[in-house]
Amino acid sequence: MDNIRGKTIAITGAARGIGFATARALAQRGARVVIGDRDVALEESAVAQLSKLGPVSGYPLDVSDPESFATFLDKARADGGGHIDILINNAGVMPVGPFLDHSDQAVRTAVEVNFYGVLTGCRLVLPEMLRRRAGHIVNIASMAGMMAVPGQALYAGTKFAVVGLSTALSDEYAGQGVQISCVMPSFTNTELIAGTKATGATKPVQPEDIAAAVVKTLDKPKTAVSVPSWSRPVAGAAALLPTRGRRWLSKKMGTDRVFLDFDVTVRAAYEQRAQTATGVLETKDDEKD
Repeated sequence: MDNIRGKTIAITGAARGIGFATARALAQRGARVVIGDRDVALEESAVAQLSKLGPVSGYPLDVSDPESFATFLDKARADGGGHIDILINNAGVMPVGPFLDHSDQAVRTAVEVNFYGVLTGCRLVLPEMLRRRAGHIVNIASMAGMMAVPGQALYAGTKFAVVGLSTALSDEYAGQGVQISCVMPSFTNTELIAGTKATGATKPVQPEDIAAAVVKTLDKPKTAVSVPSWSRPVAGAAALLPTRGRRWLSKKMGTDRVFLDFDVTVRAAYEQRAQTATGVLETKDDEKD
């Protein structure tokens, strides 16, 4: 049985980056794709590009607003014959830098988009999936949700929450026909890493790599998937190290300073967007992971 072809798949934060790459990969597999994004102009442009591959539609979406999320899902259902087969919670922001430098607005935005948005999406689609005893939710988290490093305290906190939520839901609804998965990218080549310098251990993966992992997860469901695949075992082993060992490994891998020593000027535009990534915009902006 094909878990993708002909299915209605809603993707949040899908006008660029990982979300767009995933929408493209799924459209190529014959899915009916419905993308949501807070940047209306960018969303419309993305739909125009993706529609060449198959049935793709898009609507404004602010994942931090439950009413906006519910409206988006209602429109996705209308486009997909009355139900949603798959929800991909992709929208997210990545504030980095010293913990105490984050503004109150940045903290609230990160929590509302990265965690509350995922939580809301799950709560809105799970009831219908459970009634149908069919469905799949894929939450895009991060390896920061398993292995936190300096300069990512706020971001890692939200992603640890998404990993925990996904794991608990996966086990809670096992046997009821609904799959919940968590895809955890490492350093990914999108605007989220603007101004940072990659090390050997933080060589960026591409959005298309994450999209391929999502497709594979839908084809053969599992709870947790990391990109690259070796990063999850490494993070799991690192979590068992004593304090000095963990810090030594982080320094050896170059992850101890990568999110503290970055080009502030190059990163400024993204950080500003990350701090204000709620509400629907009529101009170009970004809230993608």
